[in-house]
Amino acid sequence: MKSITICGEPILAGENKTVLLNTYELPTKTKIEIPVHVFRSDREGPTLLFSAGMHGDEINGIEIIRKLVGRKEVQNLLCGTLIAIPVMNPISFLYQSRDLPDGRDLNRCFPGAKNGSLGGRIAYDLMKEIIPLIDVGIDFHTGGAKINNYPQLRCVFDDAASLQVARIFAAPLIVNSLYREGTLRKEAAKKEKPILVFEGGESSRFDYHSINEGIQGCLRLLHHYQMVEVQTPANAVVKLKKSIWVRAKLSGLFHISVPNGAYVRKDDILGAICSPFGQVEVRITAPCDGYLVGVNNQPVVSQGDALLHIGIE
Repeated sequence: MKSITICGEPILAGENKTVLLNTYELPTKTKIEIPVHVFRSDREGPTLLFSAGMHGDEINGIEIIRKLVGRKEVQNLLCGTLIAIPVMNPISFLYQSRDLPDGRDLNRCFPGAKNGSLGGRIAYDLMKEIIPLIDVGIDFHTGGAKINNYPQLRCVFDDAASLQVARIFAAPLIVNSLYREGTLRKEAAKKEKPILVFEGGESSRFDYHSINEGIQGCLRLLHHYQMVEVQTPANAVVKLKKSIWVRAKLSGLFHISVPNGAYVRKDDILGAICSPFGQVEVRITAPCDGYLVGVNNQPVVSQGDALLHIGIE
């Protein structure tokens, strides 16, 4: 195998090394760096990317990668290369914020610019130094401050290569998700580098079910490409071609009566919204058959708020 180079740092075949993607300076002259773990076998094989921390408050993916890079199987790959970036956005991670200090979302800054904003520079470095090296990637995310996402993998069903990777990873749910402008996933796809997005849990909280599903999915992927020899449990997979949101018809206190990830049928009672003053209670029913892929954990809701995300086969 030939050596690869990241930011001028060569990584030889059979070598494990942590390199710095780049150094970024804050107004206080504080230097912020992005560590990139590279694990290489001395045998030919694919190059995989596992990345997390695009948004600073999405910590489940960071924990998934932290646990993966500590495994002996990963540190001694049988073939190929693994690039692991636990925290792609250390500035937002420092502040436990979704956005960068200028208010921008890093995942809307791609493909970036060498002399652009802070987010644009990070995006540019990722696209220039990392994406050309990989064959496939998994980018780990969570729901928002109120939305808890059931463990799921998002890809474009019309892209056969992405869908095949999704089946191998075997998250409980596979959701058809079109590309969005400015995202890592879309810009990587333009270079024929499929990146799938794993969603699990909510921001600023550990969700151990999602963390475990993420780890098992990565191990399945590594095992499939013969990069590690490890036994992983089989997982039933459900493909969801589209999804809809059930929204609050009035303001009040939201009570949910079904677990996240559950299969529901049309007209099933999913919960209720109650007036805090006791006069009104409105039941929430399923508008169709489907799986709960995300739930709003916020007890106090306003009219029009997204409450339940239902995926449809």
